[in-house]
Amino acid sequence: MNAALEWFVRMQDEGASPDERRRFEGWLAADPANAAALIRAKALWDRFDVVADQTEGRRGARIDRRKVLFGGMTVGLAAGGGAWLASRPDLFADYRTGIGGRRTVPLPNGVRAELGADSALSLDGAPDGGRVVLYRGEGFFEVPPGQPFKVSAGLVVAGPDLARASGTRFDVKRLDDMVIVTAEAQAVAVDARSDAPLSVAQGWQARCAPALPPVLAQADLAAVTAWRRDRIVFRDAPLPQVAAELERYGRGRILLLGSGLGGLSVTAAFDAHRADKALDVLSETLPIRVSRLTPLLTIVRAA
Repeated sequence: MNAALEWFVRMQDEGASPDERRRFEGWLAADPANAAALIRAKALWDRFDVVADQTEGRRGARIDRRKVLFGGMTVGLAAGGGAWLASRPDLFADYRTGIGGRRTVPLPNGVRAELGADSALSLDGAPDGGRVVLYRGEGFFEVPPGQPFKVSAGLVVAGPDLARASGTRFDVKRLDDMVIVTAEAQAVAVDARSDAPLSVAQGWQARCAPALPPVLAQADLAAVTAWRRDRIVFRDAPLPQVAAELERYGRGRILLLGSGLGGLSVTAAFDAHRADKALDVLSETLPIRVSRLTPLLTIVRAA
């Protein structure tokens, strides 16, 4: 694991030499376990909210973060499997979809839910059956008129704005700590627990992230709900978000190495059944290089 952390930190630096990159690829190819270790290193990096462009050209900052990462790894290993299970409540979800999957779920009180790829949902046990928890992925909810209903996703709670809506259809997407709530029909009330609750009007969406106020914007409804027609549509989406979305449609991880990649945006549409070809298509129009090192690991670097 130590070697994986070292290599991951080095490859975050766009100034890494061609020789370093060749040695990295040699290390990765030498043992299948190295790919798995690199994925764990990436997860640890994300846990500490390390943003790549903060380290560009700052050797000291990079070394300090490496120390923090190693410390975090030690604590994580000491915690054992019980802590890992506690951090993954989605493992016991009532409803799940697999990679690239989709399913319709009839909920209590006439509410209809459709789950997108790699999603997990549970009833929260409320007596009226009017609340669910979205652990990960995406869900589209159709709520009958006058029916109280709430979706909890991380720090966000969303449901029909009963003061303004009569029958509601809305989409909730959860990608890591980011939650996006889109109102397709009627109004949706969104409580992000960091500000006053919002009423999101039809055709609008709220983007919610921890410690930041929700951002309201007009939504491209056709793009938001394209997954229900087995399409994946991006409109000026940052490349890291695109990578996270594509992971839901393919078995494996996509690692972005290099600080400049976060500034690239994507406007494209793909067939959800052929999502494995998406990065190859993007590499024809974006300054990126795609390397499939194992069936379960794809690395994207600046060209």
